[in-house]
Amino acid sequence: MKLIKWGIIGCGDVAEVKSGPAFNKTENSELIGVMRRNGVKAKDFAQRHNVSFWTDNADDLLNNDDINSIYIATPPSTHLEYALKALSLHKNVYLEKPMALTSKEAEIIGEAVKSSRGKLSVAHYRRKLPAFVKVKELIDSNAIGKILVVDIQILQPKKSKLIANSEENWRLDPQVSGGGLFYDIAPHQIDLMYHYFGAFKNISGLSTSSTSEMIEDTVNGIIRFENGVQFRGIWNFVGNELYSKEQCIIYGTQGSISFSFYGDSIVVRTKDKENLLKFNNPKHIQQPMIASVVSYFLGDTENPCAVEEGILVMKALEKLSGRQ
Repeated sequence: MKLIKWGIIGCGDVAEVKSGPAFNKTENSELIGVMRRNGVKAKDFAQRHNVSFWTDNADDLLNNDDINSIYIATPPSTHLEYALKALSLHKNVYLEKPMALTSKEAEIIGEAVKSSRGKLSVAHYRRKLPAFVKVKELIDSNAIGKILVVDIQILQPKKSKLIANSEENWRLDPQVSGGGLFYDIAPHQIDLMYHYFGAFKNISGLSTSSTSEMIEDTVNGIIRFENGVQFRGIWNFVGNELYSKEQCIIYGTQGSISFSFYGDSIVVRTKDKENLLKFNNPKHIQQPMIASVVSYFLGDTENPCAVEEGILVMKALEKLSGRQ
């Protein structure tokens, strides 16, 4: 395999700018076809992005012999179905987060990877953005000493600017999303914590819901990592915009690192100084991750986010929200 030839299942809002164009802008990568249940919109996407093949039937894409890799960008309710079909056909899979409705579904996908010649990577793309790469470098180089505590606060009004726009408010339908807004954005934060600090040792959490027990309005959780780092996080999605907040602070014995998960800068504080480091995010925010995934699919590098890691994040979500 010398060229990764992609098909996108679910060419909606996320694929429009964040990811879709990156498949043609990445070396050794080409977008061959796209699928959307609304055929008119699938055709429109294909024409605007110079994609030769479009369809309203996922099987047409999956059975296309010219396509060797599938990007699944649908809501989580169909991730299991499409991932299993793609893997059974030995196609590579780039799977959006959260990787399934539940950790049990995620584990089924994990088992399917073992019996397929296809490879799978989870779209925890923040791992490859420059600001978060720098945070990991600072942690690994002991720039703020030994890490002790991590604190995340995400306090948002009902119409949060952090949530991607969509024609249908499927993120608040647990049958489609698996949960509420916590399940939509927390995978990114929890994955980065795992990426930075390694294996979880203990996880617990509580949640409250004003509409449905499967749509958590507020989640309050703690994690102890195997390396001793302590984490606490709170997510609230029914707050007042007057105290809207979205911040992570990592505290070490010699200072701290603070950043936004949706920003392009980090602040490093030590006893002697405070440094503001700014970065340029790519126009297509997933492009660095997609480049790493392409390299992995071609056999040149390690998996940038393996299925086993995606499963751990799913299990962490369930524990933090009090479902386990």
